[in-house]
Amino acid sequence: MITNYGTMVVGERTRLISTAATLELYVEQGAALNIGAGSLVNYGCSIAATSLIRIGSRCNIGTHVIIMDNDYHELAPERRHIRPASAPIILEDDVWICARSIILRGVTIGWGSVIGAGSVVTRDIPPRSLAAGQPARVIRSI
Repeated sequence: MITNYGTMVVGERTRLISTAATLELYVEQGAALNIGAGSLVNYGCSIAATSLIRIGSRCNIGTHVIIMDNDYHELAPERRHIRPASAPIILEDDVWICARSIILRGVTIGWGSVIGAGSVVTRDIPPRSLAAGQPARVIRSI
């Protein structure tokens, strides 16, 4: 399912798979979603851009990954009806996000990095790193 009220740019030779589970791409008015050439976004993924999500070239996004540049509500009970500010998500070239991972707002994942399955990425990951866990932390360089 694709809902685009902003700007969506999909590079050539990019594969968007929506077979076993629906792929969801959402771009809000004034926001941008850019997916680089030769990338793969697998089935069951949800990508929601309210500001900016940039996925580099040759990235592999595994099944059921969630990438959202906004939390959609505050934490305090009396403020949960208030939507917080968005923060861009940048996946540099050649990044691999394994299945069922979650990438939260304001995160940059450096070139050539791998995010292990089921991870929750809450902060920047340097280039050529293997990161995993909840929250994700760098395990080693690659």
